[in-house]
Amino acid sequence: MDATTKKNLQIIACKVRMGVIEGTYNAKSGHPGGSLSIADTLTYLYCNKLNADAADPENPDRDRFVLSKGHTAPALYSILAQKGYFPEEELKSLRHIGALLQGHPCINIPGVDMSSGSLGQGISAACGMALAGKLDNKKYKVYTILGDGEIEEGQVWEAAMFAAHYGLDNLVAIVDNNGLQIDGPITEVCSPEPITDKFLAFGWHVITMDAHDFDSIDKAFETAEKVKDQPVAIIQKSVKGKGVSFMENQVGWHGTAPNKEQYDQAMAELNAQLKELEG
Repeated sequence: MDATTKKNLQIIACKVRMGVIEGTYNAKSGHPGGSLSIADTLTYLYCNKLNADAADPENPDRDRFVLSKGHTAPALYSILAQKGYFPEEELKSLRHIGALLQGHPCINIPGVDMSSGSLGQGISAACGMALAGKLDNKKYKVYTILGDGEIEEGQVWEAAMFAAHYGLDNLVAIVDNNGLQIDGPITEVCSPEPITDKFLAFGWHVITMDAHDFDSIDKAFETAEKVKDQPVAIIQKSVKGKGVSFMENQVGWHGTAPNKEQYDQAMAELNAQLKELEG
């Protein structure tokens, strides 16, 4: 990846993080930690990979994206706003009664391909989309992001078995391995490790990447493009709360919104990062 492309992606990812903080602060609720950990991956997908266009969001040949860990909707909404699916001002009305953007993605929102919420269900929907693409001889790809705590759900492994059985090489599942879930470290709650070995055992092609290094992200997705006859699982090592110092690797920020003081500090840090990137 050339330096200019990387810098542009870093700038957008920083703005996505700012949108996460803006949304959760104004909602006084939400899930900033896991939203921040997937900001770089969503930025790469929507700015450098997905065949999708805000001007034609229902194009039947578009690539699909399903946020299986639906509680991290603030990150998805933020990148969709950056891409022009709706005004950035909408982020401030997150979770408000009657607002467009609710706590989990809903299919009525421009750019959202699947409603999600109950953990484990999103990957099953993604499997259905991928199989439909195969049956219809379509060229689109289907991408889905799961949490590492989410993959403790049995439905995930039913979907994994299904995807391998039908050779869904148009499906890419990204597991956000930030190591923390709502009740604590995944290793203490109900460890899904070894994650890589499990997906391999279910017949998937497995790739690992650094979720906050765009060169690593680019290499992983370029490798995924070349895989045939198998679904692809990308296990991304990430930092919960990435980009905001006091949120990083802190389980308490899984589902806690910042107060005014915390909002000001987080936005000051992100603005400083943005200024450095743009300078």
